[in-house]
Amino acid sequence: MNRIRSLALPIAVTLTAGALSALAAGTAQAADVNVARNGGFESGLANWSCTGGTGASVSSPVYAGSGALKATPAGQDNARCSQTVTVKPNSTYTLSTQVQGSYVYLGATGTGTQDVSTWTPGSGAGWQKLSTTFTTGPSTTQVTVYTHGWYGQPAYVVDEFSVFGPDGGGGTDPGPSVPGAPAGAAVSGQSANALTLSWNAVGSATGYHVYQDGVRVKTVTGGASTQITGLTASTSYSFQVSAYNAAGEGPKSAPVTGTTTGTDPGPGPGPAVPKHALTGYWQNFDNGATVQKISDVSAQYDIIAVSFADATTTPGAITFNLDSAGLGGYTVAQFKADIAAKKAAGKSVILSIGGEKGTISVNDSASANNLANSAYALMQEYGFTGIDIDLENGLNPTYMTQALRSLSSKVGSSLVITMAPQTIDMQSTQGGYFKTALNIKDILTVVNMQYYNSGSMNGCDGKVYSQGSVDFLTALACIQLEGGLDPSQVGIGVPASPSGAGSGYVSPTIVGNALDCLTRGTSCGSFKPSKTYPSLRGAMTWSTNWDAKAGSAWSNSVGPKVHGLP
Repeated sequence: MNRIRSLALPIAVTLTAGALSALAAGTAQAADVNVARNGGFESGLANWSCTGGTGASVSSPVYAGSGALKATPAGQDNARCSQTVTVKPNSTYTLSTQVQGSYVYLGATGTGTQDVSTWTPGSGAGWQKLSTTFTTGPSTTQVTVYTHGWYGQPAYVVDEFSVFGPDGGGGTDPGPSVPGAPAGAAVSGQSANALTLSWNAVGSATGYHVYQDGVRVKTVTGGASTQITGLTASTSYSFQVSAYNAAGEGPKSAPVTGTTTGTDPGPGPGPAVPKHALTGYWQNFDNGATVQKISDVSAQYDIIAVSFADATTTPGAITFNLDSAGLGGYTVAQFKADIAAKKAAGKSVILSIGGEKGTISVNDSASANNLANSAYALMQEYGFTGIDIDLENGLNPTYMTQALRSLSSKVGSSLVITMAPQTIDMQSTQGGYFKTALNIKDILTVVNMQYYNSGSMNGCDGKVYSQGSVDFLTALACIQLEGGLDPSQVGIGVPASPSGAGSGYVSPTIVGNALDCLTRGTSCGSFKPSKTYPSLRGAMTWSTNWDAKAGSAWSNSVGPKVHGLP
C-alpha cells in the first residue's frame, strides 16, 4: 500500500576543530552531558519557570517516564517556560525536546553569539522532536533555554528536554537508576487463545518486558497492560513483568498465573466471497483521507482489508491495536459489532499484514507457527474472516506457505486469503510472492497486484508497458493468468484517487476497460490477450478512505462494473 517505509541511512560523524586538535595531541575529550535540570519533568516544575502560571506538571501524555510539562497560552501570554543552564564559553550545545501541540517553539537566549529558535506547526496528537544548536560566546557561562506556544493556540506538551554539550560546572541530573519490580500483576480477559496481563506502572520505567513461563515474549511501551495471544485452550501459563529504562532492566514482578478457557467456537465460518468481488483497504489511522468506521464502508466492497496488523517482539507473531483516538473515539466494541454486521451482510472483513508497523519475517517453522497462531487468535477475538499478505520487505515462500496452511487447518474452507504484491513481485513464477501464491493455490482467494507506485514493467508478450494505461493493467495481469493462477484468483489493484498513491492512478473508466478486455475481449488497448478470462475475480483499491474522500466515485463506478462481469 501507499505508506512510509524506514530507510537505513549512513551515520555521519562530525568532529569539531577543537576535538580534532585534541585527538592529534593524544588528549582525551570529556563526554558531552545534559546541562539542563529536570528535563524529563519527573520532579514537577523544579528548575523551571513558566510565565503567568501557565505551566503544569502532568502524568499524561508523557513521552517517557512519569511526567511532562503542559502549558496553556492565554491572551497575550504565549506560555513560555524556561530555565537557565550553566555552560562553557566557546562551546557548541545541542538543544532538543519532544513536543505535542500546535505552534510549539524551542530556543535559547543569552548565548553571547547568535540566539536560536525553531518551531513546528504541529497537527496530530503524536510526539514530534524539535532540535537546534547554539554556540556560546567567549565569556558566556549561562544561557536561558525555553519553550513556548503561540497566541490563541491550545495547550502544548513538552517532555525529555535536553541541552547536550560540555559540562559548564553547574551540575547535571543524576543518571537514572534501574527501576523496581512492577507490582499488582493480574490476568484478565481470558479466551481460548489469549489472556490480558496488566500491572501497576513504575514511575521511572521507559517500558516493560513480559515473560511467559520464564521466556521473554513481548516488550511493551506506552502502557501497563498487554494481550498475550497464540495460546492453547484450557492451559495455565505463568507470567512476570520487568521494567526497564536507560540504566537497564529491573527485577521481575512476582509471578501470576492465568488459564485460558476451553475450546472457543471461534467467529464461525465466514460468508462466501462472490464470484466477482471488489476489495478495499480500510485505514486504521488518519492520514488526511476520510476517517471511517467499518460501518461507513460502502456496500459495494465485498472484501474489506483492515490495515494493518502490528508486529510484535515474537518472530512472526502479529497483534492488532485499534487507533481509537485517531478514529474519533471508535471503540473496540463498536469495531467488533461493525465487523459482525458486515459479515451478516455477506461481506468479508480481513486483517492485512504489512505497513510501517507490521513488517514481519517468517523465515523458519517457529515464526510460521507464530504467525498462524496469532492470526487465528485475532480472528477469534475480532471476527475477521481471513488475512491479507501485503509485506513489501519480501517473503520466504517455504515458511509463508507453512504459516498459511497451518492457519487454513485451524479455520477451515471459509478462510479468505488475499495478497497484494508489487508489480516486480509478479514478473516471474520464481519470485517469492508468485511461488507462495502457487503453493497455496487450493486455498488462495485472490491476488490483487498493486498496479501503482511502479516503474515500467514487462507484459506477458515481452513488451514493456508504462503504468497508467489499460495495456499496463491487462498485459501484466496476463503474466499471472498464464503463469498458473486461476482467473478467479486475479484482481486489479489501483488507487481510489490521485491522493491514494505516489503514481499510477487511472480513472475508473480505464479500470472498467481493462476488466472488459480481460473478461470479454473488448475495450482493449494495443495489447489484446490471446483468450478471455470470464471468471476474473475483480478489482481492489487503496483505500476505502481515499474513495470516500473523493465522493465514492471509484466504488460507485468500478463496483457495478465488477459485479456485472460475466
